[in-house]
Amino acid sequence: MRIATAIAYRVLRRGRPLLLASVCAGGIGDALAEGFIDQADGQFDIATSMTQGNGFLPIPIVISEPAVGYGGGVALMFVRNVERAGVSRDDGSPRLTPPDVFVGGAAATENGTKAAFVGGSLSFDDDRWRVRGGVGRAQVNLQFYGIGGGGLGGGAHSLAYSLDGWFSSQKVLRRIGRSDYWLGASWTYLDLGSQLDLSQDPRAGLAGEPSARRNSGVGLTLEHDSRDNTFTPSSGWTGALDATFYSPDLGGDTRFQSYRGHVFAYWPVAKDVVLAGRLDGRSASGGVPFYMLPFIDMRGIPAARYQDAHTAVTEAEIRWNLLPRWAAIAFIGAGRAWGRNDSFGDAPTEVSRGVGFRYLIARQLGLWVGLDYAQGPEGGVTYIQVGSAWR
Repeated sequence: MRIATAIAYRVLRRGRPLLLASVCAGGIGDALAEGFIDQADGQFDIATSMTQGNGFLPIPIVISEPAVGYGGGVALMFVRNVERAGVSRDDGSPRLTPPDVFVGGAAATENGTKAAFVGGSLSFDDDRWRVRGGVGRAQVNLQFYGIGGGGLGGGAHSLAYSLDGWFSSQKVLRRIGRSDYWLGASWTYLDLGSQLDLSQDPRAGLAGEPSARRNSGVGLTLEHDSRDNTFTPSSGWTGALDATFYSPDLGGDTRFQSYRGHVFAYWPVAKDVVLAGRLDGRSASGGVPFYMLPFIDMRGIPAARYQDAHTAVTEAEIRWNLLPRWAAIAFIGAGRAWGRNDSFGDAPTEVSRGVGFRYLIARQLGLWVGLDYAQGPEGGVTYIQVGSAWR
C-alpha cells in the first residue's frame, strides 16, 4: 500500500520480519542447513529454500517502533514465480517481473498493541497488471500530541488513545503500454473504534472528526517503477501521485480527501556504492479523523508524533557494499508538519540521522536485511530492516 490509510497499518508496518533469525536458532540439522547455503559462494542464503520446494518460510517478526514499544510475532511467507520475463521495454530490452509474495501472521508489543493480518502482491499477463492488498484486525495503543506534535496546550503533554478494529486496502495497477508507468485504482476501508477526549486540547477543533469510526474511500494512482529490484534497489526510481476520496456514499462516517506524492531514487555512483534519495509529501482536507492526519514518517521519529494537515519529508541514504554479502548504511533526513496550527515557514524542522548495516540474505531475490540506528528529536531508536527502509 502506498498511502498509509490508518495509523494502525502505518505503525504495524514498521515491524519488519527478521528473516535471519528464522534459521539462526541452535539445533539446525545438516539436512536443513544445506537448504540455507548458496551453492554459488557457500554463504548463508534463504533464496534456495524459498524458490525450490514449496516456497514457504516461517519468519519471526520483530517490532522496534518507539510509538508502540518493542514486540514480536510470527508470520508465514510464500514466494513464487521468482524469475519471469515481463513485457519488454519500448527499445526492446528485456524486463524482469517481480516475484509474487504472500504473507500472513500476527504480532504484539509491550504496550498492548496487537494485530493479525494477511496480504500479498502479485502480477500477471507478463507484468501488465499488478495487484496489491491486505486485510487485518488490530488494536493499536498510541499517544496524541496535538496538531503539529508540539504537545497539548503547547506543552510536552499527550493523551493516550487506542484504535481497535478492522482495516483493508486493495489496489489494482495497469501498465501503460510498454512503459514504466502505471495507472491504478484503490479501495480503502477501516472500521476502527477510537476514544480520545479532545476537549482537553485548546486546538481540538483542528483535529477533524474524532467520532468517525468507519472510513471508506476510493483512490486513483499514477505510478512509475524503473527499479532494478523491488526489495533492495541499486538503480532506477519509483514514485507515485495518489489521491483518495472518502465519503459516506461509500460506507464511511465522514467526507475527506487524502493525497500523497513521493519519489524514491537510486544511483550507483561507484562500483560498490549506491546513493539514494527520497522526497515524500502528504496532505489531507475535509473532516479528517485525527488518527488519519498525515504525520512525519521517518526513521528516528515515533509514528504519529508530529501530525498536521500537510507533511513533507526528504531523506538521503548511502550504501557501501564492503563485501559481496555485507554493506554499511548511513542516512539523514528532515521533515515538517504544518497547515492547521502553523504555516510551512513557522513549522519546526525535525531532523533524524543514523547508520546501519545490511546482509544479502537472498541473492537470487536481491534481498538485503539488517539493522539501523537512528537519532531523532526524542533520542535514539534501533530498527530492523528487510529490504528498503522506504515504503
